[in-house]
Amino acid sequence: MTLEDIKKISIREYLGQIGICPTKENVRYGMYHSPFREDRDASLKVDYNQNLWIDYGTGEGGSIIDLVMRINNASMNEVITSLSQYNITTVQQTSPFSFQRNNIPETQEPTVTIRKIQSLSNPALLDYLKERRISTDIANRYCKEVYYSVNGKPYFAIGFQNDAGGWELRNKYFKGSTTPKNITTINNGNDAVMLFEGFIDFLSYLSLKQNASPTIDSAILNSLANLPKAIPFLQTHQTIHAFLDNDEAGKRAVQCLSPVCKEVIDQSVFYRNHKDLNDYWRDKFKPKKEVKENNAVSSFKRQIPTKRKGHRM
Repeated sequence: MTLEDIKKISIREYLGQIGICPTKENVRYGMYHSPFREDRDASLKVDYNQNLWIDYGTGEGGSIIDLVMRINNASMNEVITSLSQYNITTVQQTSPFSFQRNNIPETQEPTVTIRKIQSLSNPALLDYLKERRISTDIANRYCKEVYYSVNGKPYFAIGFQNDAGGWELRNKYFKGSTTPKNITTINNGNDAVMLFEGFIDFLSYLSLKQNASPTIDSAILNSLANLPKAIPFLQTHQTIHAFLDNDEAGKRAVQCLSPVCKEVIDQSVFYRNHKDLNDYWRDKFKPKKEVKENNAVSSFKRQIPTKRKGHRM
């Protein structure tokens, strides 16, 4: 598949396949909540005819390659390699590209249907966990292998369930979710709680600590936009250990937590040179630098509190 062929892959269908649906659409374009930042106004526009997108909130835009790079924080080469293997329809460009705001008719959302849920066993998904340096035993404790369809087309992914019964879906090529969208909480009755933006970071922490069952409580937002939904649970704790992304949105979220409970500890300082905790874990876990990696992980473990009023993290 050539670069031009890849750029013809339908952005609309790609987003639908990963569980991202427009809030409003017509035959020419759709308005979406931005999948890579908090966006209450659905300010990302996809032109269905020209197969291009723009995020009014940030001014970013471009082809499907730019979009997938942004969603997955991946390099262009990684995205081109993955999309070249993608089985998805292409679009024909038939009209001038325009991002003027117009009145848009009622939404027509693709249907996401869960077909089967089972224990993790698919080699492709296990390879993805290995690439992310996630312990298979730990992943099996918290995740499932989910088979689902979007408008009748079958797909599969690693599934992480939220408190409302919806699923976060991940594999090597995409990330998405089913409805209802919600947080995931693990309540062990502790007075401290760990806060994660996504379940990959949660599993990374457990893999780093080599502990599948920490006694400290956990809250996984599954999207930074879900932070308000987590407040009631977080307020029942005296201390929040925040393991959020090292970006502006993550820093703002930590600041918003100050009134929520007595103590908020920003743990991202320990992976300050990395995008997130999984990025840190992947970078440090390199067999050819085993000695350095072990020293780095040991240092990281020493710096993160392991006890809180008699409880181990």
